Amino acid sequence: MNTKALVILFAAAALLVAHNVESAEADAKPIVIAQSQEFSGGSARGDFGPPQGDPIQAILTSPPEVPPPVNRDHPARVIVELEVVEKDMQISEGVNYRFWTFGGTVPGSFIRIRQGDTVEFHLRNHPGSKMPHNIDLHAVTGSGGGATSSFTAPGHESVFSFKALSPGLFVYQCATMPVGMHVANGMYGLILVEPPGGLEPVDHEYYVMQGDFYTVGKYREKGNQPFDMQKAIEENATYVLFNGAEGALVGENALKAKVGDTVRLFVGNGGPNLVSSFHVIGEIFDKVYSEGGSHFQENVQTTLVPAGGSVITEFRVETPGTFILIDHSIFRAFNKGALGMLKVEGELNKEIYTGKEVDNVYLSDKAVGEGAPVMVQVTAAQQAGQATLEDQAAAGAILFNGTCSVCHQNNGMGLPGVFPPIARSDFLADKKSVIEAVINGISGPITVNDEDYNSVMPPMSHLNDDEIANILTYVYNSWGNPGGVVSIDEVAAVRESTRRPAGAAN
Repeated sequence: MNTKALVILFAAAALLVAHNVESAEADAKPIVIAQSQEFSGGSARGDFGPPQGDPIQAILTSPPEVPPPVNRDHPARVIVELEVVEKDMQISEGVNYRFWTFGGTVPGSFIRIRQGDTVEFHLRNHPGSKMPHNIDLHAVTGSGGGATSSFTAPGHESVFSFKALSPGLFVYQCATMPVGMHVANGMYGLILVEPPGGLEPVDHEYYVMQGDFYTVGKYREKGNQPFDMQKAIEENATYVLFNGAEGALVGENALKAKVGDTVRLFVGNGGPNLVSSFHVIGEIFDKVYSEGGSHFQENVQTTLVPAGGSVITEFRVETPGTFILIDHSIFRAFNKGALGMLKVEGELNKEIYTGKEVDNVYLSDKAVGEGAPVMVQVTAAQQAGQATLEDQAAAGAILFNGTCSVCHQNNGMGLPGVFPPIARSDFLADKKSVIEAVINGISGPITVNDEDYNSVMPPMSHLNDDEIANILTYVYNSWGNPGGVVSIDEVAAVRESTRRPAGAAN
């Protein structure tokens, strides 16, 4: 090719490149202008201009309730006032714990705002508090998430502002040293930043947040239980709970809906240590907004919620019944307290499901919401040394129906050839052997009422001394058995004096 031809070729190529660049710039130009107009020269993430209208006082709600949708088409200045309160509350029946709270509840008050809002945050620390506190909101774009601006001594108030740039469901927490201790004592909650168009309407919205707790005493050990720092460091949780207490979402406290309703759960995990495997037994999530973000997955059975993270789940309930909320790390649900309920009323559609209602054999004593006052009353009487035989038997009946009735049956007759009877049973003649059997378990051949059995009773070492005493008092006074009382001291003496097999260390 001669020089003249090369010159022509390069010139044509140059013209083509220039045309493409000009076209690309022309195509991009409207996007740049639109972005500039929409975001008013601020952050491209969600700055919709300065606040409009008068300041708005945020509506805050306690769990499991959620504030109403924002329903605004413009950004506003939203004033959030939140007080830190250190208070004693029950973590389980008869078990008191000193919680550190945002707003007096665990989790803390639910906050709901709109993307682009400017939040004027007032954090107060109650004069009765013993510790300074602050707040780190994961919805904040800025150093410390607000923590560096909100260190607040008891009896004082801190104020700072931030603009909510990103939509989503975000955790907030205390970040005062030692951070883990503040979080482990219940200092966390959720803040929802709605997108400008809001969320799709549903029939019910609920606030559920998991946390792991570390007490000096073991699970359900009665009385005042202080925080155990070493257990927390080792991530050996005594309790794993929804909404700060065992039973917070069961019985009369259960979430509620009707057949055909749509339900949205705002689910958080305060941690401080454990990742949640959140699941609703008997339901499939139609949508799951993983980690509280903007995109959803469909038809999900179980979803992970990281410590310090969140998820939004949505589903329509198609059949009546009790649907069980759990952390599917399953021992946490049935042995550490991570269990809640959604009770759905309505007509049964047998084309969808023909099963019966969930019963206490499946849920243990956690299904018996009305039993909680009995347990509290008996616990108080036992701590005061005033519990009667009738008190112990009443509490024992509740515990037996969940813990023992699966094998021994509600009538105490057991299962022929498999599990021996404890109704009119000669095995009950030796009280010490009975207590040993509950604590240590039994494996291998045994003869009861002249019948041979060869099965396994696992050790019930997770039960506390008072629980075993109450169960056995109920057994001794039921189904024609000889009567009598099993005392806490008798159980404690047997536990102390017997060698327990591996797996029964407690």
